[in-house]
Amino acid sequence: MDRVTAAKVFVDVAYSGSFTATSDRLSISRSMVTRYVEEMENWLETRLLHRTTRKVSLTSAGEACLGKIEKWLEQSEEIVSTSAINGELFGKIRVASSMSFGFAQLVPAVKGFMEKHPKVSIDLDLQDSVADLIESRIDLAIRIASTPDPSLIGQPIALCESVLVASPEYLANNTPILEPQDLMFQDCLGYKNFEQNVWHLSQGDMFESVEVKCRLTANEATALLHASLLGIGISLQPTYLATEYIKSGELVAVLPDWQPNTLTTYALYSSRKHLSPTVRALIDYLKDYFSPLPWR
Repeated sequence: MDRVTAAKVFVDVAYSGSFTATSDRLSISRSMVTRYVEEMENWLETRLLHRTTRKVSLTSAGEACLGKIEKWLEQSEEIVSTSAINGELFGKIRVASSMSFGFAQLVPAVKGFMEKHPKVSIDLDLQDSVADLIESRIDLAIRIASTPDPSLIGQPIALCESVLVASPEYLANNTPILEPQDLMFQDCLGYKNFEQNVWHLSQGDMFESVEVKCRLTANEATALLHASLLGIGISLQPTYLATEYIKSGELVAVLPDWQPNTLTTYALYSSRKHLSPTVRALIDYLKDYFSPLPWR
């Protein structure tokens, strides 16, 4: 467990006098507040807080340690702030992303950042479930959404457009798709984490929402991409995955005049986490890297 975060939680509890108040203020569960405080007590091998059903108060040891812990936190932040002296960044950044975006776009992006800053190392945590940034010790999360998690802060780094795709073989063996409602009679492939098999399409001022039948569903976009390549059905794909296959002719854009919802790619970090110069530099780099939308 991160001792710096544990120290920050302990200091907050010391001033709030309540695990619940600290939980609300720091937007973490009460059980996590307890775990962080216990981590501090285990680390210092002493009891820091008296707990009762009504009140939390400092022990004599807690009173003696509080000022020193606050000073240590200040020093740790000063150390981090010097990490960019003379423009030389260093340290490890743990970055969370979806499997598909990490594989197709994030790895090529961080390659250039690592070449520019040879003392920086990056640890990618790739999964389609949303990880708790504090508990998982994630420095930066790259997430695609219509709106970002309000408990996190950061900035948009790119748009994420999507396209409906199918293989030429699938289209040749099924009835023509001339308008959005025709999708109701097709074999579609569903992404379990997105829109519950309702596809929203627009063309100018016209909007259509189509509930599609999905015999095959998955929680990961590249699995559905390869299912479309195999002719199993039509899938809704981010253009950062599908464009190269459309250009090669392995996939065909379905209803190309109808645009699925455009989402935003965000670089997010916890509002409770001090943002190091190295992480800030990576955010700026990714924003510049993705601004031209290289996959279009």
